[in-house]
Amino acid sequence: MSFAADLQTLWHLITPRSRGGSHSERIETFYRGQAGGYDDFRRRLLHGRERLFQALPPAAGEVWVDLGAGTGANLECLGPAISQLRKVYLVDISPSLLHVARGRVADRAWTNVEIIEGDAATFRPEAPVDVVTCAYSLTMIPNWFEVVDQAQRMLRPGGLFGVVDFFVSRKYPSPGNTRHGWFTRHFWPCWFGYDDVFLNPDHLPYLHQRFEPVICEQRAGKIPYLPLLRAPYYCFVGRKSSTPNLE
Repeated sequence: MSFAADLQTLWHLITPRSRGGSHSERIETFYRGQAGGYDDFRRRLLHGRERLFQALPPAAGEVWVDLGAGTGANLECLGPAISQLRKVYLVDISPSLLHVARGRVADRAWTNVEIIEGDAATFRPEAPVDVVTCAYSLTMIPNWFEVVDQAQRMLRPGGLFGVVDFFVSRKYPSPGNTRHGWFTRHFWPCWFGYDDVFLNPDHLPYLHQRFEPVICEQRAGKIPYLPLLRAPYYCFVGRKSSTPNLE
């Protein structure tokens, strides 16, 4: 991808254009002008996606749901193992991003992948699934906690929920978790909030509450064209308890 394409993406990131009365309208106006260059730029910005999908090796016959799937690029992390899955659902609310996803699915001849234009907080497959993922989508969804709850509901007992996303810690996090300083806790929410990306100190605590943690890594990644800055992100994999929960 050329520098000119990066400039176009950066222009859409730094100029106000999230308009609309609903979440779906705001998301679509945000991505409509940058969908074509989305993957290349985000590959250098959204760290940890490969790590997440490596931690969730697909098994033959499993059903996988990717919520906030965007262009479908997350599936590239699975490689040929995609063919082992019985079904993959790519769920997103942006028609522009899903247009790119449809082209990707057709080019790769992924016959087991179904694209769903809809709300990640309300999507529910007909039967329980084995894996649900959210890769840099929770921070884009105002009612993110409903997405976490919905993932918990749609998973079979013992199923896995994987999330990678930006975050900031609570001022006083639980023992063993990263504690960010004042600057990090205030700068990054302001930085990303300009583009309606809302970093939340309650993401990790809520994920730990709803799932049995398997992996929880907290790191920082580079920002394209801003080499001195590192944005904090986490990679979480949790297991749905086999003990029934009150819904």
